Amino acid sequence: MITTLHIQNIGIIDDLSIDFNEGFNVLTGETGAGKTLIIGSLSILAGGRFPKEMIRNGESYSFMEANFYCPNNEKAIDDNIIISREIHSNGRSSCKINGRLVTVNELKELMSEVIDIHGQHDSQLILNPTKHISYLDSFIGKEIEKDLSDYREKLKEYKSLKQELKNTYGEEKEKERRLDLLCYQLEEIESAKLNKTEEAELEEKHKRMQNAEKLKENLAQIDNELNENAIGAISNAIRSLEKIQDCGKEYNEKLNILKSSYYDIQELARDFSDMKENVDFDDDERNKIESRLDLIYSLKRKYGNTIEEILVYGEKIEEEIHKIENLDEYHTKIKKQLEKLKEQMKEIATRMHQLRKQSAKILAEKINGQLKELEMQSAKFEVQILEEANFNENGTDIIEFMICTNVGEGMKPLTKIASGGEMARIMLAIKNVLADVDAVGTLVFDEIDTGISGKAGQAVGEKMKEIAQNHQVICITHLPAIAAKGDYNYYIHKQTKENKTYTNIRQLNEEETIEEIARISSGEITEIAKAHARELRRAS
Repeated sequence: MITTLHIQNIGIIDDLSIDFNEGFNVLTGETGAGKTLIIGSLSILAGGRFPKEMIRNGESYSFMEANFYCPNNEKAIDDNIIISREIHSNGRSSCKINGRLVTVNELKELMSEVIDIHGQHDSQLILNPTKHISYLDSFIGKEIEKDLSDYREKLKEYKSLKQELKNTYGEEKEKERRLDLLCYQLEEIESAKLNKTEEAELEEKHKRMQNAEKLKENLAQIDNELNENAIGAISNAIRSLEKIQDCGKEYNEKLNILKSSYYDIQELARDFSDMKENVDFDDDERNKIESRLDLIYSLKRKYGNTIEEILVYGEKIEEEIHKIENLDEYHTKIKKQLEKLKEQMKEIATRMHQLRKQSAKILAEKINGQLKELEMQSAKFEVQILEEANFNENGTDIIEFMICTNVGEGMKPLTKIASGGEMARIMLAIKNVLADVDAVGTLVFDEIDTGISGKAGQAVGEKMKEIAQNHQVICITHLPAIAAKGDYNYYIHKQTKENKTYTNIRQLNEEETIEEIARISSGEITEIAKAHARELRRAS
């Protein structure tokens, strides 16, 4: 549900904030005061068109933001989602969800789950034929959920195998060309006899070769310093310490340490001497190492960034070669799997079709009952179910809501209804029946009472009140019978100050609500009009 809506610089709206409530929120007010601009702002936040012509005269940008309380939505932070849109006169614009920049399509996708806006010329989710099957399945509930889930898993596998079957490498000549290439690549990889650790070892050895002269010079220096100087010096120091070791415990301890160091340095000296002797590399060995590294680098350029990746690529090539060489057998295997999946999907789809047919009748009966209560005695609603040969995401069913509003007329798709008043009541009937299964939390109705009066208006108000028991409803109306049903009533008016027009809104208390119902009922707030308004409130 919407908790707060903030609008800046839209038409005659300067800076406006509205706190909405749960239940039935009714907006009334003067003609041209900005009621439709408020609904228009919600449409823009829902991903609708945002023309820069809507920017308030004299301002460089427009901004709107709304906080939605959505405790069960995965995008909610602390159960809230903050949506904002901004457009500048230079055409620059932005959309944000919880402060993160998103595309308009991302915004539309999220908001289609959160808010449904219905006006005289708006296309809603319920008017989209592709959505009708999801409404019917939601009405059916858990009884169809498992079958639908199993079916979609099998359909996913079926599509994957169909795509695999298409991979026939073209004509025979193309298949042979591909096979020759793969065999060449596999031979090149296998003949290299690669080892996962050899590259690092070869590079280390090659590095030593490249620095052979420097290594030899410095190792010779180390060998000379240790053997000619260090070892002789430590030996002399040991002999001197041996002469005084009886003069105190500390001398004997130092002597032992020095002797230990002497043996360590002797060992190091032998190691360095051996390393010095091994620095020399012959040209053949150098050439072999460089040639091997060149081969590895060449294979890496072709088949992978590491030796391990090259070996994995080689395994894939081998599998593909086997597949090509046994293509007929492989295709036969896939075709058998496809036939089996088709049988399984057909079985599930048939089961779902029968369940949908049964449930469609129940849904139609409930909606027809609602239409009668909405003073559409002659209307008849049906759920049309057609089976197609191909499998779709929902089985083999194509579903569309149909309606006949007058005796003697044929059934027509819901989207073909011309009368705004009829469409409003049909929408209310459908939404009231589906209220328990419709996940959209907020329903917005923009003057859908156009073309409705008398008993029909009273019935529309009652249905909105019913829907508001399970959803947040926001409605702009000119009918007193609907305004009287509001749980929360808001008055929108405009004022002029310093040659500029401003829109204002305030939530009405009970007495102010009575006066507003009286105003829209008779045009004047008289005692008789107020008495009538109180009667309407009591009846709500």
